Amino acid sequence: MAHDPRQESKTRLVVEGGRRLTGRVDVEGNKNAALPLLAACLLTDEPCELTNVPRIRDVAVMGELLRGLGASVTGLGTTTVRVECRRITHDEPDARLVGQLRGSVLLVGPLLGRLGRARLAPPGGDFPGRRTFSVHRQALGAMGAREASGAGHALEAPDGLRAASVYLTEASVTGTETAILAAAAADGTSEVRHAACEPHVVELCEFLGRMGLAIEGAGTPTVRVTGGAPRAGVRHRLRGDYIEAGSWAVAAVLTGGEVEVAGASGADLEPVVSVLRRMEVQCEVDGDHLRVHASKPRGIRQITTAPWPGFPSDMVSLVTVLATHAEGRTLIHDWMYELRLFALEQLSGMGADLFLCDPHRIIVTGPRPLQGRNLDTRDLRSGMALIAAALAARGESRVGPLETVERGYADLVARLRALGAQVSVEADP
Repeated sequence: MAHDPRQESKTRLVVEGGRRLTGRVDVEGNKNAALPLLAACLLTDEPCELTNVPRIRDVAVMGELLRGLGASVTGLGTTTVRVECRRITHDEPDARLVGQLRGSVLLVGPLLGRLGRARLAPPGGDFPGRRTFSVHRQALGAMGAREASGAGHALEAPDGLRAASVYLTEASVTGTETAILAAAAADGTSEVRHAACEPHVVELCEFLGRMGLAIEGAGTPTVRVTGGAPRAGVRHRLRGDYIEAGSWAVAAVLTGGEVEVAGASGADLEPVVSVLRRMEVQCEVDGDHLRVHASKPRGIRQITTAPWPGFPSDMVSLVTVLATHAEGRTLIHDWMYELRLFALEQLSGMGADLFLCDPHRIIVTGPRPLQGRNLDTRDLRSGMALIAAALAARGESRVGPLETVERGYADLVARLRALGAQVSVEADP
């Protein structure tokens, strides 16, 4: 049964630490690809079908947003989702749902293309203050959108979007996706420079190419899109989520376990696996299988995030927890998002040796045994990292709200149990 994102339950995960994770886990489609692909379905009035869709809360929210605009959406809560946007009747996505999902911003370009107007409440999700609307507004403005009256972000393009040459002020992933989606709705050829190069941006370009659009430069800093109608319906299987795969790998190492993670391509995993190997984690990649063996990790001088193909910021929280079990000292530098490191200060209460240099840098000295305690999941990725810490700790931990982590990890409790973890769920008082 599909999850109703309007029902805001609060639970927490009770973890009895010290159990080795062993076995196999299969990852589903990339969360960061699913959201822009669902938004792209607005560009055509023909049916689209997505398979290997992650069964997560963020996808459920995006599906409900599309329904509220007039789309037919079936299959939410399963790995096959069908979307038909024959009649789009509203230009303002549900404000309550928008407040739960940063990816809701991806609806604006297609709405401007379909209706000539879009009104969006301030998007929610992780780090809403850091992730501003400025890059999106810049790209949309270059393509003919202008400010309209109304609360939040209100834009209109009564004469339709027009092709343009756009240099993005930062290589924002969602900003790049907004620019590409808007270019797909505009007649003529647009050029997006300083574009993000992440695999999910490439996947969006492949999806639009199957709609019949001409796209050049996907995966490079310069993407050219020849937009316009007609645009055909698409059947597409999502690529496996390499961040989820990396998360399971780190959890296995922290518990002294051995896990096979299937479903994410070796090419997508390379930036993550490279850092794990530098930390002397014993692992191997064979096609879309990542095998992690019992390891004694070592600290390394520095781990720094970078745009693709650098080490992804979404893995910073997990590798910080891994460093608490590594021999020696590791400096971790995430120049993008400071709040992830602040959330990890909770590890000090578990016995970790941490020194927070500033909002973007933390020094971890290990190995230090961790002790279970109550933990607060302040964002998706640090929440999963704290669950991994709880799995490795002695004694019992309570981690919540669990719903924060379920935004990006499907069927989390059942899969933890299948790997040997002793976990249960209780109401969050």
